[in-house]
Amino acid sequence: MYKIAVIPGDGTGPEVICQGLKVLAAVSQKYNFKYETKTFDFGAERYLKTAKTLEDKDIQELRQYCAIYLGAIGHPEVKPGILETEILLKLRFSLDQYINLRPVKLYNPKFCPLKDKRPQDIDFVVVRENSEGLYKGMGEFQNKGTKDEVATQISYNTRRGVERCIRYAFQYCRKRNRKKKLTLCGKTNVLTFAWDLWERTFYAVAKDYPDIQADYAHVDAISMWFVKNPEWFDVIVTDNMFGDIITDLGAMIQGGMGIAAGGNINPEGVSMFEPIGGSAPKYTGKNIINPLAAICALGMLLEVIGETGAAQAVESAVIKVVNKKLKSLAAGKMGYSTPEVGDLVVDYLT
Repeated sequence: MYKIAVIPGDGTGPEVICQGLKVLAAVSQKYNFKYETKTFDFGAERYLKTAKTLEDKDIQELRQYCAIYLGAIGHPEVKPGILETEILLKLRFSLDQYINLRPVKLYNPKFCPLKDKRPQDIDFVVVRENSEGLYKGMGEFQNKGTKDEVATQISYNTRRGVERCIRYAFQYCRKRNRKKKLTLCGKTNVLTFAWDLWERTFYAVAKDYPDIQADYAHVDAISMWFVKNPEWFDVIVTDNMFGDIITDLGAMIQGGMGIAAGGNINPEGVSMFEPIGGSAPKYTGKNIINPLAAICALGMLLEVIGETGAAQAVESAVIKVVNKKLKSLAAGKMGYSTPEVGDLVVDYLT
């Protein structure tokens, strides 16, 4: 019996999570596993009514679940940064979800903005350190509001935090068993403290994985090569900030936010899975948002909890829907409503 915490969130989050749960119900019957869910109301509506975001007792309760299935957090009536910091980042930090895992995989070439790229050309994974760096929230203002104001934001990196992320990436690359190539994405020529630590740790850990080709590239070069030669990549490991940026670029070359899913992973604890496209409030209630990213996130969840057959079935069904049915991956242009796309995935489950 798998206990899954569900946080539908804001905007279109509940709409796409509903479709993911529909797929979960169907695939659990086909693959003969049992689960139970509990829905939590963390998000903008709760905050606007109660001024509460995420309390310590909420974190303690979530520790009792094997995984968290998240819709999206964000609302135009809440000042940017509040929900993101006090819900999303608090979840990641408190549950020590120190890996952000982002598969970038092209399912249908007609949805790729790059010329002449095939599914085998865009098939890589970004492993992003998820608990340190610039997102640690360390820094200060001096002379705030004056002409002499100074704002300092600290990129905080520990050897322990860097090493466990890099080691996870090597192990993931070995398990993936594709090109067996791991690329460190950084900026060693300018950010000489943090990235000296990352580079030294990377090559030290690489000695334990002689079967994996280890190489390095600057983040600006990788951004260029994502567009020009995405087929060069297998697994990429990087810090919090660079990972946040390059995974959005990865989403675009795989077809857009409508298909992009991610996992916030604690390999020894509770992990959280979500579509990466945000709450998209302008589409709320219209039933035109693409639920495939949320359904792909469900597939990742199933993979991590050990239901690999079910996970593969979900991905295969999504690939069939993308290739056989949809006119576009963009909201309102798919040729089907949000619930209809969910039904199509269920129909293609084998």
